[in-house]
Amino acid sequence: MRDNALVRVAGFGHGIWLDFVSRGMLVSGELVSLIQESGVSGVGSNLAALAQALAAGADYAEDIAQLARRGVSAPQILDALVVDDIRMSADLLRPVYDRMDGRDGFASIEVSPGLAQECAGTLLEARRLWEMVDRPNVMIGIAGTSQGLAALRQLIREGINVRVNLLFGIPRYRAAAEAYLDGLSERAARGLPMERIASVAGFPLGLIDQAIDPMLARLAEQDGRLTRVVASLKGESGIACAKAARRLYLDLFADDRYLALAARGARPQRLLWAGSRETSPSQIRYIEALIGADSVTCAPLETLTAYREHGMAEPRLDHGVQEALGVLSRVGELGLDLNAITRELEDEGARQQVRCYDRVLQSIETRREAALRLGAVAS
Repeated sequence: MRDNALVRVAGFGHGIWLDFVSRGMLVSGELVSLIQESGVSGVGSNLAALAQALAAGADYAEDIAQLARRGVSAPQILDALVVDDIRMSADLLRPVYDRMDGRDGFASIEVSPGLAQECAGTLLEARRLWEMVDRPNVMIGIAGTSQGLAALRQLIREGINVRVNLLFGIPRYRAAAEAYLDGLSERAARGLPMERIASVAGFPLGLIDQAIDPMLARLAEQDGRLTRVVASLKGESGIACAKAARRLYLDLFADDRYLALAARGARPQRLLWAGSRETSPSQIRYIEALIGADSVTCAPLETLTAYREHGMAEPRLDHGVQEALGVLSRVGELGLDLNAITRELEDEGARQQVRCYDRVLQSIETRREAALRLGAVAS
């Protein structure tokens, strides 16, 4: 493996995940190259990126046409495309998974975003996807809502790896970590193995900054005396939330309850950081500030490429924690209700995912109908 900033990040026990993989990347060998030369150790599915891929190229055109001619509906076609991509990704990542004894090397696939408020529906969909992909190194992505976390506990109890998405606030993260520990405890009580049960808890840090920064800017516009303090807080809330979550993580996964589970083979639920799909150079700052053991960065290819070329890899995740807590305190002192903001972000995040899902379905339906018309003309 060539020496570069991403490889050095991996050397600190920090996972590097690609937030989306296309069919073209899989068949061209690009993902293999990223794994072998840049230390990429995981991939995720991403509806927004899939919508872009469908609009921009022909990677999926033939598969859609073939499935359409067999009478497969648009939702079923989407299912087939994503499952195939994640299954292939998991196979390419399997050497990483085996080398790291199941600590990394995962491909994640999301349940339908319309299930964010449904525990029973999330459970059924997660089990279905787990069986369809049928790989030990797959993670099933679910929303970090109260209903999603109820499903998390049961899925961990059943031995299904879970990626929790859309975590924005510390109280909700605590609930996610405790649901994970509850699931492990129930497995332990039943005498079931825990050695390779895995979970990550994902914070979309870019969305936190995108929500809070405009609010801060409006405060400065209303009162010029706040200009300096607002300038010092701009772009800092997401990283501050991450460091606050890390402090809680260190407490939760060092107490007696977890240590008793660890003695039986359990592993911690790693924290996962995501910036945004923007391609500005500033996106690498989320990687730069949050490198640390037992945590993961999940980012678009453009951000990973920028970091590989310009990053300065050092383990900074556990540095500046008190300063980060000070950032959150000052944001609150300015009158911003962080708990209310994170609740709205959770709700809007779920709505945005549903909108992305609908756009992808519409795109597939358009291509499905075109394939059927072409087939009718040919016959």
